[in-house]
Amino acid sequence: MRERCVGLAPSTASRSPSPVSLRFTGEENQMAAQRGKDILLKIEQGAGTFVTVAGLRARTISLNARTVDATDADSAGRWRELLGGAGVKSAAVSGQGIFRDAASDALIREAFFEQAAKIWRLIVPDFGTLEGPFLVSALEYAGDHEGEATFAISLASAGEIGFSAA
Repeated sequence: MRERCVGLAPSTASRSPSPVSLRFTGEENQMAAQRGKDILLKIEQGAGTFVTVAGLRARTISLNARTVDATDADSAGRWRELLGGAGVKSAAVSGQGIFRDAASDALIREAFFEQAAKIWRLIVPDFGTLEGPFLVSALEYAGDHEGEATFAISLASAGEIGFSAA
């Protein structure tokens, strides 16, 4: 059965980050399965110029929104009430792979050591584009004796993240 997205399921955790989840029903607005390698991670190199920085082999994008508990003694049936739109939003990105070239390696290293928010763009085909300031919160390098050098990166949102639907 093909499914379509009809809305966001509310979080059940109070005052803690909770991943946004999508609820699916029906057969309308079908979305085909996505290849992981089609998700692009880019960094702004100059005013409005973005460069794909790495050949990521595995990626995770997490969107989170904290809930704010507004329950009081007058809450109907003593059920918890949440204050919509009041919680802190955040986004996190992680990935592992190989660097495309020395220039992209240098851009990521520079972003890590400066610990200044850089503008990143994440493109997920048939879903949309996330863009905004992120800090490189973790950067790891590894390598096997008979293999290529690899890296792992984690980005944490550092401001408002914009979303444009595909």
